Amino acid sequence: MAKSWMFAVAILSVATATPAQADRETEQFTSITVFGDSLVDAGNYYIAIDGAMPDPALGYHQNRFTNGFNYPDLLSLDLFGVPTTPSLLGGNNFAFAAARIVDTGDSIPDLQAQLSAFEASDLGVDPNGLYIMNLGANDVFGALGVFGTDGALGSYPDVSTYLQAAAEQYVAGVQTLFELGARNILMTDFPLAGDPLTIQANTYFDAELANLALSDDTDFLFYSLSDFNQSVLTDPASYGLPPLRTDTTCIAAGAQATGCAGFFSFDGVHPTAAVQAAGYRDMNQQFGLTAVQAVPEPASWAMMCIGFGVLGAALRYRRRSTTAMQFRSGALAG
Repeated sequence: MAKSWMFAVAILSVATATPAQADRETEQFTSITVFGDSLVDAGNYYIAIDGAMPDPALGYHQNRFTNGFNYPDLLSLDLFGVPTTPSLLGGNNFAFAAARIVDTGDSIPDLQAQLSAFEASDLGVDPNGLYIMNLGANDVFGALGVFGTDGALGSYPDVSTYLQAAAEQYVAGVQTLFELGARNILMTDFPLAGDPLTIQANTYFDAELANLALSDDTDFLFYSLSDFNQSVLTDPASYGLPPLRTDTTCIAAGAQATGCAGFFSFDGVHPTAAVQAAGYRDMNQQFGLTAVQAVPEPASWAMMCIGFGVLGAALRYRRRSTTAMQFRSGALAG
């Protein structure tokens, strides 16, 4: 059965940790490559389905699934002056609305298909690029039966086995990116905050993360999606947002001309552009995504070497462990 257009609900966490850019190996990101679902789709679904949803007449922005750019677009605009480009137009955004982690046999390019398309492209791996992986909601939707019962779990015998496979394959996707040469990876979790199946999936997911085998020069940025409703809706002002209506959507209220001010949801599934932007600002603050990492001058390197010599041989050969930053205190839902 083909997937319905109940696309991924995805969330950006809002955390309170110390900015991490000072510990980053890469001086400045030189590209952005995206794998994911509708929250981060730059237009692949619209192109592939020949102009199907999202409908610009309803206020969807440039084939995105809200009334503005999504968070990888906002990062790309800040870094390079242009939003991300769909892979079907030769760009680095391989995300596809309705994509899952697990391939259940339909025509939507799920995670492995997206990774394979990237590997088969002429883009190559940019060791100084940022690789974003944002999936999981549609897998939970499948387990919940949102897509109907036929093929909802693929060949998996039950929900638990299916969700465990999704967690394993999700983390395996990160391992694949690393083995291809990616050294800056930003990953999100299963996003449906408070949902029992999401909690179950994230339990499997957390266990799988412990099995990642990344080199010391890899920066793995983990940004939680699962606490949005509790944090952003409870205290929107802390994210620079006004009180947010949840009793209706921007489209249902006909408020697109206002920029959907004061609405959490654009269409009942995806967040408004303002919520996306608030999550992006927080993400940038926490990880310093647009910051330029300072590189020590030669004299500074010399002083550092002297300092290491004073501290002893053990410190001279000590390598920095992989940066793995986990934030779970808030989110942005779609």
